[in-house]
Order: sequence, then C-alpha cells, then structure tokens
Amino acid sequence: MGKGGGCVPSKTRPPLGVPDHQDLRDPDTTDPVENNTDQEERQQQQPRKLKILIVFYSMYGHVEILARRVKKGVDSIDGVEGLLYRVPETLPEEVLAQMRVPLPRRDGDVTEISAAAEELAEADGLLFGFPTRYGAMAAQMKAFFDSTAELWRLQRLAGVPAGIFVSTGTQGGGQETTA
Repeated sequence: MGKGGGCVPSKTRPPLGVPDHQDLRDPDTTDPVENNTDQEERQQQQPRKLKILIVFYSMYGHVEILARRVKKGVDSIDGVEGLLYRVPETLPEEVLAQMRVPLPRRDGDVTEISAAAEELAEADGLLFGFPTRYGAMAAQMKAFFDSTAELWRLQRLAGVPAGIFVSTGTQGGGQETTA
C-alpha cells in the first residue's frame, strides 16, 4: 500500500459537503452587520455538485454503453454529476482496421483524458470501466493506470473513492478472475 497511501482521507481536502472556505468564527463575537452579509452570501451560494469521473476504455463500444448508463445513474442522484472521459487508444489505426474496430464516436461529448489531467486530482470520486481479456484488463487501461504514477507519488489521489465496472465477451474468458 505504501507510505501513508490507501483509503486514508486527504488531510488537505475538506470532508464531502463542507465548503472549502467554511467560516468557523463564532457568530456571537462578529459584527452584526458583517454577520448579516455573511448570511446573505451563504444563501446566494449554490451547494457544489460532487464530481464523479467515469473513465473508460472501449474498443468495440460495449464498455462505452455501460459507461453512459453508469453516468445516467450517477446523474440521477441530487448534488452529484458524472463526467465521461475516454482513455486514449494505443494501437495504430492500421491494426485497428485489420481488427475491424469501429471508429469511436467523435461527437464531442466524451473527451480523452491523460494521467496529467487536473480533473483526476480534483474529482470527488472515480469510476473506471474496461473490457477484460484473458483474465486481465485491456492494455490501454493498464497503460493509463501506469501513467498515473506521479499522481500517486504526490498523494494527489489519496482519499478519493474509486470503483470499477467491466465487460467481457465469452464465458470462461478470464472475467471470473478479473472482476
């Protein structure tokens, strides 16, 4: 697990539902005029939505369908927003053409994510989706996870809850050891 890693909540991140700039002053000791303006500002502020990143890799589109359904479920919760991100393809286009892989939809609603993306470190939760192949995750997803080493070294993802969802094509194709 490493030094100070794992499921320990981050010491720099406030608990869920607590604003980053929470005023901890005693209201009895503050100026009444200032106290009234603070109350007005708080009433005007909307509570911050929790951001759940749904990061997936999908070669043939099956995991993308799952990711979109996961997003629909996440979005159905009040105060929570799901954001879709696609892991970059690592295979050359010639190889993909020989494998008869359909071109991914490029309609702009799903952007590619890199491990250096600030969105990962700022997320309130992470969900990862990928296909299983012979008892392991797709190499593209493994490459993405490997590229996040710097975020883990700096403890930027410490305390961020995460989960996975997988898809597989055949019975006995390794999914029983992957999921």
